[in-house]
Amino acid sequence: MRRSKSIVMGSILSCFLVSSLSALEVNLTKNLPYVDVDINGKSVRIERIQDTKHKLKNSYTKTSRPCPPFCVQKMEPIPGIHTVSEIDVVNFIKNKVENNEGLLIDARLPQWYMQGTIPGALNVPFSVLSVSLGSQYIDQMLQLFGAEKKDGKWDFSNAMELLIFDNGPWCQQGVAAMKNLIKLGYPKDKIKYYRGGMQYWQILGINLLKPKKQ
Repeated sequence: MRRSKSIVMGSILSCFLVSSLSALEVNLTKNLPYVDVDINGKSVRIERIQDTKHKLKNSYTKTSRPCPPFCVQKMEPIPGIHTVSEIDVVNFIKNKVENNEGLLIDARLPQWYMQGTIPGALNVPFSVLSVSLGSQYIDQMLQLFGAEKKDGKWDFSNAMELLIFDNGPWCQQGVAAMKNLIKLGYPKDKIKYYRGGMQYWQILGINLLKPKKQ
């Protein structure tokens, strides 16, 4: 009987050790180690880099850029558009993007996007939505967002919720995209802004998705 107890205790201890060893040291939150999402039929895990000595070596280590144009954005640069955190972005991907109820928009120019983006993001450069630049893609983009054109006017009743980001608090591309959308009539309550952008996302060690070249 004693031998049997020892075997049972040994099994419990082994399970505990395996569980402890497989647990992540660097979690997204205390109770959320990572999030698995389906992106274009492929499972993608959003998690933080586990190397606690990891440091950035790219352009996002740079602290000072000329202002203008690279001035620090207000927390909510456009009144009526809510600014969100990294965890809000993760939840948006899981609850909205994965269920085709929302779009995560990378408003940067393609050369930035191709270097890496937030998993699940769609690249819609701010210039594509610009009426003043005479963009020929506006109708196509608004239809992609779920808007409908009726009698020559856009109906945004069924338009999706958008979460827009760019390089970070010093970048103007995301704000320009939001201003362009508002000019086109897109409702402010269907737009959110991730101010931290790529710089904060990478400073926190959250993984990127590198798009494949077409």
